[in-house]
Amino acid sequence: MTDTHAHIDLCEDPATVLERAAGLRALLTLGTDLEHSRASLELAEEYPNAYAGVGQHPTEAGSFDAAVAAALRELATHPRVRASGETGIDYYWDAASRADQLRVLDFQLELAEEFGLVLVFHVRSKQGSDAAERDLQAWLELNRPKRFVLHAFGGDMQLAAVALELGGYVSFAGNLTYKKNEHLRRAAAELPAERLLVETDSPFMPPVPKRGRKNEPAFVRYTLAALAEARGLEFAAAEKLTDENAQRLFQW
Repeated sequence: MTDTHAHIDLCEDPATVLERAAGLRALLTLGTDLEHSRASLELAEEYPNAYAGVGQHPTEAGSFDAAVAAALRELATHPRVRASGETGIDYYWDAASRADQLRVLDFQLELAEEFGLVLVFHVRSKQGSDAAERDLQAWLELNRPKRFVLHAFGGDMQLAAVALELGGYVSFAGNLTYKKNEHLRRAAAELPAERLLVETDSPFMPPVPKRGRKNEPAFVRYTLAALAEARGLEFAAAEKLTDENAQRLFQW
């Protein structure tokens, strides 16, 4: 199994969490700012199945400056770094302006192209709005990144269609297992098999039956089981599929 998106340094006990994830083929732990990018890379250096992403989360875009950009660029040279991000567009929290978020997004694209990294996109709108999805869609159509993934896919099929047309991947998180999210299970059944990934977004979004607990990479099996059921696959077949997709994208 592969967990393509986690924040291990935000877990209460990263060492124990990673020990329990030792059986995973690979996991990607992503930074949300410079401090957390450094911490993610330190963990990736220590654990053989862990790799890092370096970046500035859209909610942290207001603190992005030339010094942060230079430091992230330096981190991106490390061989354990596989991703530029977590980046994207977030209008849910009102934490950073649209202009600042797009400025960071453009920088993360530069980083991805310079070092051959995968862009990892977060996108979230306010309830009842799709403004973030439409802005990210327009950005994708304009910039056409080479390798990228929509992390914790929320079900916007218009955005997914554009991402797939450009060669992007779609990753499902623990919310795929939630009873109310039948639309996500339909999407998991309908999207092209060769573009599907699974993740935990640890320590957030724990899957059923682990809701109420802090999430961790070992729990990716529950999302994988939900994906397998949605597509009518045996668990082992879904595991092989998503492992191979992740290997092809991230080149572990």
